[in-house]
Amino acid sequence: MSEEVLSMIFGLIGGLGIFLLGMKYMSEGMQAVAGTGLRRMIGMATNNRVLAAIVGLAVTCLVQSSSITTVMVVGFVNSGLMTLMQAIGVIMGSNIGTTITGWILVLKIGKYGLPILGLAAFVYLFAKGDRVRYIAMAIMGMGMVFFGLELMKDACAYIKDLPAFEAWFGRFSADTVLGMLQCMLAGCVLTVMVQSSSATLGITIALALTGVINYPTAAALVLGENIGTTITALLASIGANTNARRAAYFHGLFNLIGVSWISIIFFQYVKFVPWAISADVTQAVIDEEGIKTFPQITAAIAATHSIFNVVNTLLFLPIAHVAARVLARIVPERRAKEKHRLTNLDVRMLETPVVGIEQSRVELLRMAEGCRKMMDWLKASLGEDDPDPKRVKNLFQLEEDLDTIQDEFVTFMTNLLSGNVPHRVIEEGREQLRMADEYESISDCLASVQKFQLRLGNQGFQFDEIQRAELGSLHDSVAQYLDLVFNTYEDRQTELDPSAASLATEIAGQVKTLRNKHISELSKNKVEPFVNLAFTSSLAAYRAVRDHGVNIMEAMSEEI
Repeated sequence: MSEEVLSMIFGLIGGLGIFLLGMKYMSEGMQAVAGTGLRRMIGMATNNRVLAAIVGLAVTCLVQSSSITTVMVVGFVNSGLMTLMQAIGVIMGSNIGTTITGWILVLKIGKYGLPILGLAAFVYLFAKGDRVRYIAMAIMGMGMVFFGLELMKDACAYIKDLPAFEAWFGRFSADTVLGMLQCMLAGCVLTVMVQSSSATLGITIALALTGVINYPTAAALVLGENIGTTITALLASIGANTNARRAAYFHGLFNLIGVSWISIIFFQYVKFVPWAISADVTQAVIDEEGIKTFPQITAAIAATHSIFNVVNTLLFLPIAHVAARVLARIVPERRAKEKHRLTNLDVRMLETPVVGIEQSRVELLRMAEGCRKMMDWLKASLGEDDPDPKRVKNLFQLEEDLDTIQDEFVTFMTNLLSGNVPHRVIEEGREQLRMADEYESISDCLASVQKFQLRLGNQGFQFDEIQRAELGSLHDSVAQYLDLVFNTYEDRQTELDPSAASLATEIAGQVKTLRNKHISELSKNKVEPFVNLAFTSSLAAYRAVRDHGVNIMEAMSEEI
């Protein structure tokens, strides 16, 4: 193998690797910097298709990958945080947002990629502030993208000097209908193989810049890449629920139908785009290194990508509800029970930790709601001599479920925090782990109160009316306190409710008063040992619930 061939191969491999790593760093850096805004944007996705599309566009511009956005969407639909109609709108917008990569490459700063990378790397390594480090990380990624593209461009320049390779690439030409279809297929297959439309776009631009392929061929490759990029969402939908699979299938159908209609007018389209942006795709220049390039072809390729996705989205927006109905027929509901886990936590979110932390927050709210249900059921049981067996069974089952939810939560959070995660997300993750443990402990305490009552009944005893009234009053105070705690977190309050601290103090005093009164009764009247044990143990359990609530408030105050 000649030295020129080796140089070309090594240059392409090295350039592509640096390009891909740069895209990853740029995406992670921008996600970290815009973390709060990203979570807020996701929450803005509504059933209004236009707003949802705008959200998809903005999110994809931030994460620099339509694949990441669509995988996030599949995860959100799978977890119930997003409806199918919302997902359809976001996916359409993400297809427009992904075209930003092409416009970034239009910037004439390729030769400055290496110094940008170097300077940003120094800031990233030595800066103390988290925000500054991640801004530097994003800029470092951008430098790597341009440097990788330069390496690929230089490697492609060798192809013109290698007749065998030039002849092979010459087979791919979109000058005929068959050639157009072959190029689209090649772009699709290449994107499926490397799992990144941005990478194949970089390769396409590098080949077009050096004149190895012409503009129509590059345009056909880019359109094929639109189909290939949907494989990521399809893979992510494996094992997901029905609506999540529908969202992934929509992404594939959306791009497939779009490429199908554009292929009918392809030859008019590739004439229109250069004219629309006043780009001469045949104009060649010789750069400083003596390499012949076609500088205006990058803008034409970026415009080809953008115009296609904008028009396709505008065509689909009015019929999105029809698409949802069609998908309901194509992907029917499964008869068998789909859910095998108690949480909606989705490994798809591990790629975007700043969004994954929002999904885990929703699971904490579910745990809080479970504790609320247990409080209501326990209140009803305390007022009965013979508690309803079905209600008691539900209470104990929910306590076991919360144990399992905590286990799944810890596993998810451990995996989430093991990656390259912003310090702010790490802190929030730690606080969420602490809160999950407290919620699970609350459920244990409530279950123990129910067990004390059942054991008392099994021994043939019951609390008297006074004891029931005292426990009922204490129960109400604790329930009120937990509501304050839960609502503070659910409403994202920036300041803790001042009444919470005073209520916690009152509960502690109430427990102490009841215990002292009970001890005083023991010296005056005979109290059955079983009743004594059940009553004092119940007081201790309610005091423990209050203490766990205080711990949750402390965790929230640290997060706030």
